[in-house]
Amino acid sequence: MTHRIPNPALFLAALVAGLSYWAASHILPAGAVLAAWKGAGVALLAVWAFVSAPTTAGRWIALVLAFGALGDVLLETSGLTVGAVAFLIGHVLATALYWSNRRTARDGTTPAILLMLGVPLTAYAVSGSPGVLLYALALGAMAATAWISRFPRSQVGAGAVLFALSDLLIFARMGPLAGSIVPDLLVWPLYLAGQAMIAVGVVTSERAR
Repeated sequence: MTHRIPNPALFLAALVAGLSYWAASHILPAGAVLAAWKGAGVALLAVWAFVSAPTTAGRWIALVLAFGALGDVLLETSGLTVGAVAFLIGHVLATALYWSNRRTARDGTTPAILLMLGVPLTAYAVSGSPGVLLYALALGAMAATAWISRFPRSQVGAGAVLFALSDLLIFARMGPLAGSIVPDLLVWPLYLAGQAMIAVGVVTSERAR
């Protein structure tokens, strides 16, 4: 990272909350406490982004992260469909942010097209669900526009790809990875890393301008 992380204590608290949830989820039974714990990591990232980059893009990514935290909680309390709606809204907001801050140069167009098409096609191939396909269209758009945005590709673009990979592993539980331990081990770390990288990339970029 080329810029110092602002408000490091708050950022560290977000990471600790997120990483500790991953450990707790393998020990504690499902319930309100675990659901709140799950949402705490990304919710703290949202707060961190909000206070660390008081710009339009900084507040915008904070809102995107807030919908991610809401989705985390709703997945545990209200089911996959309701939780997915919160994430879908977040992806639409993120896509609008990245598109409105796209690069003037056209480098990265090919990877972006591959993400735009590959994410939803892969999601449908592993799940066979039209509903998953609809959600994954927004997920692919989010990842594709993140890749061509002016924000650091090594953070925001790569973070969006990690987010997409995390969701693809969830969808694979409906098909080729049903009963596999792989999603249990990788979904949350990939997701948390992706969200943290996105938040850092946008915030540090805004502070450097």
